Amino acid sequence: MLIVENLTHIYPNGAKALDEVSLIVPKGMYGLLGPNGAGKSTLMRTIATLQAPTSGHVRFGDIDVLKDPEDLRKVLGYLPQDFGVYPRVSAYDMLDHMAVLKGVSNGKERRETVEYLLNQTNLWDVRKRALAGFSGGMRQRFGIAQALIGDPALIIVDEPTAGLDPEERNRFLNLLAEIGENVVVILSTHIVEDVSDLCPAMAIICQGRIVKQGAPLELVAQLKGRIWKKTVDKSELEALRKRYTVIHTRLFTGRTVVHIESDGDPGDGFTPVEGGLEDVYFSTLHAARAA
Repeated sequence: MLIVENLTHIYPNGAKALDEVSLIVPKGMYGLLGPNGAGKSTLMRTIATLQAPTSGHVRFGDIDVLKDPEDLRKVLGYLPQDFGVYPRVSAYDMLDHMAVLKGVSNGKERRETVEYLLNQTNLWDVRKRALAGFSGGMRQRFGIAQALIGDPALIIVDEPTAGLDPEERNRFLNLLAEIGENVVVILSTHIVEDVSDLCPAMAIICQGRIVKQGAPLELVAQLKGRIWKKTVDKSELEALRKRYTVIHTRLFTGRTVVHIESDGDPGDGFTPVEGGLEDVYFSTLHAARAA
């Protein structure tokens, strides 16, 4: 179990990236959902011991992460948002090199590890191809392969599906789901579907603060009977924003579908809709920004 207590990070220019963040992350997939600039990557880098916070505590099992970062690194797998590789090196050779860096010095053990991970991430057939020729999804799967070296107990993946096509996204999420059965996996993302598809527990971060956390199904249930929708012309949208709590909109066949939050029937042509995690997300962001 990962425990984060009152974590605050203030950059030298005075920007507060994290503001008293507290989380309890159990074994399994845990979603950290938030918009770009909300503080997700700062939190992930701090947990991964890549930067020290201004204040607060992080504990993973018996490890005091901030006091003993090397102890955490022995059991950590990390896929950052921007994962750089040597472009002209083959997938096999690069993974072998990273296994050496992670302390797998025995040649036979290292070969078995590399071959197992390339098969697990469905990259065996392209193991001799230079990484420069990999698609975005293949590169992300390679990133997970390197993160899994050493059988980590804590895995952090930061915005892993951004830019992937639907087929690669599904393949990548299925891989994460398999991995997340026995270890702690933190999935940091701004894509609501990634969390709703995978995570039995989650938190929403906005402006450096945790503004909501719980089980996705329970959070959705809390909005039951409160979400209403209406399809309008774009010209009507501004007037609706002045009258109702518009939490999000989307285009459909050239018109605008508006979702609002209301305690009762707002009338005016709105119809009730079964809320989803997307409604929870936008409703929470709207309330946090208003506050």
